[in-house]
Amino acid sequence: MKKTIVIAALLLAGCGNNPPAPDWQMNAQSAIERATAAYMAGNTRIEAAETKRAREALASTGKAELVARAELIHCAARVASLVFEDCPAYEKLAQDAGPANQAYAAYLAGRTSDHALLPEQHRTVAAATSDVAAATAVQAIADPLSRLVASGVLLRAGKATPQLIADAVETASAQGWRRPLLAWLGVQAMRAEQAGDTAEAQRIKRRIALVGS
Repeated sequence: MKKTIVIAALLLAGCGNNPPAPDWQMNAQSAIERATAAYMAGNTRIEAAETKRAREALASTGKAELVARAELIHCAARVASLVFEDCPAYEKLAQDAGPANQAYAAYLAGRTSDHALLPEQHRTVAAATSDVAAATAVQAIADPLSRLVASGVLLRAGKATPQLIADAVETASAQGWRRPLLAWLGVQAMRAEQAGDTAEAQRIKRRIALVGS
């Protein structure tokens, strides 16, 4: 899946680019891409199977930092879909995960992290000094999945502007990603209700019903 290549590539950074690539590397990358695509589409069965394949491929290297990064990619898809929960599989590996993975884990959790160690597309977002600046930095992210992850991080930290939420809705919609689309539409509907805009809330709920049909 083309849209997941940016995140999957994070896993393979530093593994070397000299051909031929080892089987574990190709198997892990393709499994991560399929798992992420399945999760975003709401297909839990396929996601679980592909996640298992990725873990097995990476565990064959005996490198905790690679398995840890895969677990963070798994958790990042959930942040993109506004599932804000702990990342227990990563936590088991955290002490051996390395500084870059530890910084990314803190970022996903909405905590302060070393900006310079984050994946490049997230550095400006993390370093932003205002909610508006952070939202602008998110808009500049080219990869749709990374953009949704950053949007989820900001919402988790209480820094999401109305425009950022609207942009996240349209990003998920453009990709046909059912799971995050429903989550972000839910946030939009709730905010419309809180603002007393009944007509807008009803419009959004009709869109939710359409996506969920």
